[in-house]
Formats: sequence, structure tokens, C-alpha cells
Amino acid sequence: VLGMHYFSPVEKMPLLEIIKHSGTSDQALSTAVDFGRKQGKTVIVVNDGAGFYVNRILAPYINASLELAIDGVALDKIDEALTNFGFPVGPIKLLDEVGIDIGSKIQPILEDAFGDRMASIGVQQTLIDNGRLGKKVRKGFYRYDKPKFAKTIDESVYTDLSITKTIDMNSELIAQRCVYRMLNEAALCLDEGIIFCPRDGDLGAIYGIGFPPFLGGPFQYMDTLGIQYVVNKLKEMELTQGQKYHPAPILVAMAEAHKSFYDT
Repeated sequence: VLGMHYFSPVEKMPLLEIIKHSGTSDQALSTAVDFGRKQGKTVIVVNDGAGFYVNRILAPYINASLELAIDGVALDKIDEALTNFGFPVGPIKLLDEVGIDIGSKIQPILEDAFGDRMASIGVQQTLIDNGRLGKKVRKGFYRYDKPKFAKTIDESVYTDLSITKTIDMNSELIAQRCVYRMLNEAALCLDEGIIFCPRDGDLGAIYGIGFPPFLGGPFQYMDTLGIQYVVNKLKEMELTQGQKYHPAPILVAMAEAHKSFYDT
């Protein structure tokens, strides 16, 4: 038995995660990988676990963006910061595209598996209760009543969520608050054997999430920044934002040993 995890929309998204476990035979695995390649997909093999790889590193990134919104950062400013960073769409727009109800079904599974690190702040359920499921019902974070408003936030969502736009945060800090949670989770996935090598983690993030390809993926990006720099930034944010930014043990160990992910 194995899993073949495609990404929506399947005809456009190039990634395929093949999910294996201890009972998966080599023959079944190689057959599935070959089948995926014949479909034109970029294939990575991932060990079984909550969220697999791509959704697991996406969840804390999305959660961080919603936490920023609750803190009082304007929704369009959050998306603008992440598209400036290099993502094709911002996390708020992504929620509208995927469907807010879909994300809410994944969230408790991840929270059960990983505890407070994946804890939701309850925004999704409030949105669902108010009929805001995203683009598919033409009601979400953005306006869908007229094409010219497609890039405009529906201001009534602030009322529904009891948000007051009070914080004028710079784009770099907004991006760091979201991206560093993803980087940290990617490192945890490698340490736990969910992915088998940094290369697979980089391919999965680029082709499955749209991580900026010019940065090389989460692992290449951490190498570029320097692992010690990443650890220092996580510790800095942990002081103000709490345990969700606690650096992964693998990152701390690598920083102390002056190692990088692509040493060899």
C-alpha cells in the first residue's frame, strides 16, 4: 500500500508526492514513481505522516499569516509582502483559492499530531460560520462581485473577524514571520525522515507550494542565509512570538557544527 498525493489543480500542478511506509514494497514504490513520471509529474518520495511534507510545511506558514492579521496587519499587506518575497500568490489569497473549509479540515489533524506548534487561532471556523469559503462561493477574504475588484480585500471580513488594522509592519518582517515557520518545519521533516534529502524538500516546496525558485527552495535558502543566521532569527522571534518559533534541534546542531544542508 502507498499513497499518491496530487496537488490542485492536478492538470497544472507539476508535483506528485509518493507516500510510503514501512510495509511498502520497493516494487510498488518504483511502479508508482514511474507512473507519476509518465504523467509528466516531478515526483518526490515521502514517508507517511500527518500532512506528508508539502501540506505540513504550508500549515505553519498559513497560520503565521493569520496570526499577523489578528494582530492588526492589513490582509493585502500580508499578501503583498509574500509576493514581493517571491511567492506567486500570498497566503491569504491562497486560502481563498484552495477553499477555507478545506484548510480547516486539515488543521485539527496537524494539531493532534504536532501540538501547539500547529495550533490554529480559530479564524477559519469563524469564516466558515459566516459563509466565507473562498473563491468557489464568491465570498472570502477578497471581493468577487465584479472582476475589477478581484485584487481587493472585502473590508467586511475585518468586521467578521473583529480585526482592527492597527499595525504598520514592514514587508521584510511580515515575510520573515511567515517564511521562517516554513523553514523550521522543513528542517523538522528532514530530521524526522519524512523527506529523504534536502533536494526533495526543495523540489517539493517549489513545485507544490510555489516557494520562490530563484531562492532554490527552503534548504538552499537556509544555506544561503547561513544556518546560524536562521537559528538566531528564530530565537529572536521566539522571544516575542512564543514557542512556535523555537528552532528545530537539527538547525541548532548544524549551526554549532558550522554545517550546511548541501555540504556534500
